[in-house]
Amino acid sequence: MSLLSAVWRSSSEENLLQRAAAWIKNEAGAKDCAIYLQDSEGMKLRAAACHAEAKGAIAAASSLAVLAKETRNITVKGSVAAIPIAGPEEALGAIILNFSEEAPDDLRQDLGLQLYQAHHLMASAEQRGGEANKLMAVTEVTRTMAQSPYLEEILQLLVHMTAQRFKYKVVTVRLLDEKNQILVLRATQASNKAYQRKRAIQLGESIAGRVMKTGRHAVVQDVQSDPEYVGHDLAVEQGLRSMICLPLIVSAKPVGVLTCYTGDIHTFDSEEVEALEALAKQAALNIEHAKLQVRSTLMQEMHHRVKNNLQQVASLLRLQIRQSHYKDSGQALTDSLSRILTIAAVHDLLSRDDLDHVGTKELAETLVHHTSQSMIPPGSQIHFSIRGDDVYLNTSQATQVALIMNEMIQNAVEHGFTKANSGEIHLNMEDKDGMVGLWCSNNGDPLPEGFNPDEGRLGLQIIQSLARALGGKFSLENRQGWTVCEVVFQKATGE
Repeated sequence: MSLLSAVWRSSSEENLLQRAAAWIKNEAGAKDCAIYLQDSEGMKLRAAACHAEAKGAIAAASSLAVLAKETRNITVKGSVAAIPIAGPEEALGAIILNFSEEAPDDLRQDLGLQLYQAHHLMASAEQRGGEANKLMAVTEVTRTMAQSPYLEEILQLLVHMTAQRFKYKVVTVRLLDEKNQILVLRATQASNKAYQRKRAIQLGESIAGRVMKTGRHAVVQDVQSDPEYVGHDLAVEQGLRSMICLPLIVSAKPVGVLTCYTGDIHTFDSEEVEALEALAKQAALNIEHAKLQVRSTLMQEMHHRVKNNLQQVASLLRLQIRQSHYKDSGQALTDSLSRILTIAAVHDLLSRDDLDHVGTKELAETLVHHTSQSMIPPGSQIHFSIRGDDVYLNTSQATQVALIMNEMIQNAVEHGFTKANSGEIHLNMEDKDGMVGLWCSNNGDPLPEGFNPDEGRLGLQIIQSLARALGGKFSLENRQGWTVCEVVFQKATGE
């Protein structure tokens, strides 16, 4: 029986090598057999058919395997022999044989040649099968994406199925934020939270930014050492090595990038690149179609949203009517206008690219800009700082959170700086496994002794009411020289 016949019964390279080790051990009459193959990191033990007590001797024979491969001659040392796995053009490694006594003189070099031929045949078959599998993978992923009308679901299908079908370690999608000209991470199948919170990338920055500008894919052999790659520490931590980044193009205009990482040094051959380019083109079309569908849905639902927000305005005005602390109608109308403009800010953001989600950082920036222009009295030196995660929320939660932020900021300005005329207001946001924390802190006037937020002003009543509507918790207290207003709630599923 020839070793070549084992190829047709083997499901993978590893399976073939294991079968070969057992077959060669019997053919050579050896007690133990091991197969060493050379890779980029050196000579590696790939398969063994040996007794437990012989594992030490087999492991120590790697230097003998190197010598046999380099000389392409059988090398013997006592009871251990090495047969080169070599063909006409190259040597792949060596077979290690361990005998009960001295290694025999009539060892067969053709065993190494047979293994070389079998390995070459297996690799060729896997390559042909791999090319067919890649085309099938593209078809399967694109067909599955086409079944969903929802942008977030399409993005998740794209990263998860691409990683699974092409056996990549990490796959990500970044989409273009046209207003800020940055690439925002929108989907990845990586479970590491630090990776999921990777910062946005400026156009022209890093590999992804360059791909967006050129409209052509880019390949990096090793992201851990490439000077242009942003995020070396995370790449080392996650064990990422080779990368390909492809533009997502619609009507000759890049709208984002698809990036695939491997866990070892990998060469992206022409067939693989062509398959990924076809996948990226189809994904871009699906993404654009989903955005158009969202626009259509939003137009159909606009009257419903307007009705709900008018009801919210009416509820806020009813609460305000019950308050008697206003000195004049002008102050009451100013507060009402501020709350209505806050709802308008959410809808302004919804009219842009991320139609079904709103980022909390941009909301905070909009509200801080409005407050700094309209509420801070001349001569006061109050500085704002927005920190933490950019948490993306659906429209319902975004509206409620915007109103909470507005009340937090106004409360800090109005009541935190009655005596003090300078200081800082920090707005912090954090997303920990779907639990969102929102804090507004100021280092102005502290809360008075015995202050009870449940008996507080209208703004605090609104915050408490909205926090309950979110299913969250509200607190207001002095902490280490700062007055801290906090709301914590669970982010709605399907974000």
